[in-house]
Amino acid sequence: MDTRHPPAALRAQHRAEDLARNLPPLLVAAERIAATVAQGAHGRRRVGTGETFWQFRRYQQGDAHNRIDWRQTGKSAHVFVRENEWEAAQTVWIWRDDSPSMNWRSDRDLFTKRDRADLLALALSALLLRGGERVHLAGSDVPPSSARSILPRLADWLTGQIYTHDGSGLPPASVPLPRRAQAVLIGDLLSPLDQIEAAVAALSARGVRGHLLQVLDPGEETLPYEGRVRFKGLEGEGSLLVPRVDGVRDAYLDRLAAQRDGLAAIARAAGWTLTLHRTDKPPQTALLSLWTSLSGER
Repeated sequence: MDTRHPPAALRAQHRAEDLARNLPPLLVAAERIAATVAQGAHGRRRVGTGETFWQFRRYQQGDAHNRIDWRQTGKSAHVFVRENEWEAAQTVWIWRDDSPSMNWRSDRDLFTKRDRADLLALALSALLLRGGERVHLAGSDVPPSSARSILPRLADWLTGQIYTHDGSGLPPASVPLPRRAQAVLIGDLLSPLDQIEAAVAALSARGVRGHLLQVLDPGEETLPYEGRVRFKGLEGEGSLLVPRVDGVRDAYLDRLAAQRDGLAAIARAAGWTLTLHRTDKPPQTALLSLWTSLSGER
C-alpha cells in the first residue's frame, strides 16, 4: 500500500512547518503561557459596541474603507479614519517600560527584565484576545483590536523595538484612553514615587482603572554581592564604587522595601492593584495574578 502523503497534504505540511519556523520565539512562549493560564481562568464580562467619537488617526493598511472620514481627509494630504470609543467596556491598554535599565540581568541564565516584561505583555495580550477582549500595546503601530491575528505583529514590534524612551520608566502623561479602559503598567517601577504617583493619578483622573506589575531581577531584590563592587548606571547615572557591599545591604533592602510600600500605597489610593514578580520565578504566576485582577476576582 502506498503510504506516501498526497501532494496537496504534503504541501500543506510544508507550509505549516515553514510557518512554525518563522514564528517569533517570543510569540511561541507567550501563547504557551497564555494557554496554561487560560485552562483555569474565567472569562471577563463584555458589553456591546461604543458609539462615542474618540479620535481621528492616519489610515493604515488593513483598515476597512468604510471607516475613512472623507471630510477630515479632505482637510489634509493624508487619509484619516474615524475611531469611536473602543468596543469593549473594559478595553485593556498594556504599557511596558522600555528604558535602558530594563535590559539587565544579574546572571547569564536569567532573562533580562525587558525580556520578561515583553513576554508578560504579549502573553497577557494573547490571553485577553482568547476571551474576545480588545487590547492595545502602548507605543506600537498596531491599532486596538480584538483579533488574534494581531499577535504576530505585536511580537515583531516588541522584539524589534529599540530604546527610544526618555529614561523615566513611566508612560507619557498625554495618553488618549477611552472611558472604562483598564491600564496595565509593566516595569521595574524604581522611578521616584512622586513620579509614579503622578502617572497613576493622570490615568485615574480619566476614569481608567489599572494594575501595576513590578518586574525585578533577583540580584536587585537581595543584593547578593560581596566585597568591593563597582555598580554602573545604565541611564547616564555614572558608576558607584562600593568598598564593602555587605556594609550597605541592610540599608539597600530597607530602601527597596520602602519603594514597594510606596507602590502599594499608590495602588491602594487609586483603587489599582499591585503584583510583584522576579525574573527567576515562573511567568505564569504573574500572568494569573494579572488576569485575576482584570477579571475583578479577589
